Amino acid sequence: MKEYKLPIGCDVPETIILADGDFPSHPLALEWLRQCPYVVCCDGAANTYIRSGRMPEAIVGDGDSLLPDIKERYASLIHSEAEQETNDLSKAFRFCLSQERKRITIMGATGKREDHTIGNVSLLADYMEQAEVSMMTDYGIFVPIREDSMFESYIGQQISVFNMNSTALSAEGLAYPLSVFTNWWQGTF
Repeated sequence: MKEYKLPIGCDVPETIILADGDFPSHPLALEWLRQCPYVVCCDGAANTYIRSGRMPEAIVGDGDSLLPDIKERYASLIHSEAEQETNDLSKAFRFCLSQERKRITIMGATGKREDHTIGNVSLLADYMEQAEVSMMTDYGIFVPIREDSMFESYIGQQISVFNMNSTALSAEGLAYPLSVFTNWWQGTF
């Protein structure tokens, strides 16, 4: 059984992908961004990340959101992919895999546009086939799973369970029982 502990400051991810949604503001997310040894920015996120005084290992995407001065000054960090079949988050994910990065936390993938938020969250189901991946927002963490798992929690913690395949679920210690969900809203408690 896989166990997931509550995240704390010393649990700094080995790799962070920073997408171009809302820039993280939660203290834990900011601490992880400061301490993470390998941050890859989707192209638009590089503008904010660099202007905050930090330097990514790489900037990945189609380049359409990069400010001209960032594009010119940091050209050596840019890994451009012009294809439009996937979004910049998927391009950054593929880049991380090509660099043998298999434990990835995604930040900045929510906010600004709800359609992008839903799309980015749904990508976790695809990404989990190739890497250990999670998504941290200012309000919580998304963790895709396929196996029996135990999540450390505390009394009163709010959780949601999104069941992508309408399979039977079981849980202990929740205020409400789990059942076979046929729609995402049913897993929000």
